[in-house]
Amino acid sequence: MAFALDGFDLDRFVRETLAEDLGEGLPGGGIDVTSESVIPAEARFSGVMDTRDAIEVAGLPVAEAFFRALDPDMKIGILVEEGASVPAGTDLMRLEGNARAMLTAERSALNTVQHLSGIATMVAHYVRAMDNPGCTLLDTRKTIPGLRMLEKYAVRMGGGANHRMGLWDAAMIKDNHVLVAGNVGEAVRRAVEAGVKDIICEVDRIDQIEPALEAGATRLLLDNMEPDTLREAVALVAGRVPTEASGGITLATIQAKAATGVDYVSVGRLTQSAPAADIGLDFTPL
Repeated sequence: MAFALDGFDLDRFVRETLAEDLGEGLPGGGIDVTSESVIPAEARFSGVMDTRDAIEVAGLPVAEAFFRALDPDMKIGILVEEGASVPAGTDLMRLEGNARAMLTAERSALNTVQHLSGIATMVAHYVRAMDNPGCTLLDTRKTIPGLRMLEKYAVRMGGGANHRMGLWDAAMIKDNHVLVAGNVGEAVRRAVEAGVKDIICEVDRIDQIEPALEAGATRLLLDNMEPDTLREAVALVAGRVPTEASGGITLATIQAKAATGVDYVSVGRLTQSAPAADIGLDFTPL
C-alpha cells in the first residue's frame, strides 16, 4: 500500500526506529540477541495482526514498511482500509516471511499502529460526540516530538482535520505574544506588517474581538469560553472570519460548544493523551 506524507520520510523513520530498538552504535548493539540466539536463520513464520478493541484504523502501511525493511520478500496483506471503523476481533494484516525479521520488526510495527489507531479512535469519539457536520474538529501542536506528521495523519483518519502543522505555516498570537506587544491589536498589526498571510489570534475576552479584527486577524481562537459567551462572540464576529473554540474541551462539553456556531473546535488531547489501541500480532511457525 503506497504511503506518502508531505514532510515525512518513511524510510528514515523506519530506519531510525529500528536502529533505536537494535541499539545500533552502542557497545554490543546492532543485534536482536533473542531472535538471533533462539530462532534459526532459515525459520519462517506466518502472522496475523488483529485488534482486540473496536477502532478506527491508522498506520498499517507504516507497519508494513517495518517488516519489509528487514525482509523485502515478505508476503504482506493489508486487510482493511486506513480510516476504517472496525469491531474488536478484526484481522488487520497477514504476513508470511522470515521469522527473525518478523520478530525484530514486531514491536516497532505494533507500537506505531497501536498509537496511531488510538489517536484515530479518540478523534472519532469526539466527532461523534460533537454531532455537528457544520463544525470541524481540529488537533493542535501538542504532539510527540518526531511524530507530528504521523499523529496528524491519524487525526485525519479518525475524521478530524489538522490545525497549523507547525510554527511556520500560520501565526498564532497567544497571551504571551500579547503581553510583549502590549495588546491584542498591536500584536496582530505586527504580524500583518510582517506580511504574514494567516493570522490566528487567541482572545479570552469579548472586548478583545473588535481590536483583533480591526488589526487584521484572519481567524479568532475563542479560548476557555463557556457556551453563552461563545454565542455572543460568534454573533459579534458575524461571519467576518472563522471562529474556533478551544481550551479544556471534553467529550461531555464538545457538543454544546460546537452548537454555538463556531466553525472549529480544537482539542489538544487528541494527540497528547490518546490511549493506545489494543492490537496484537500472533505468529505460527511454517
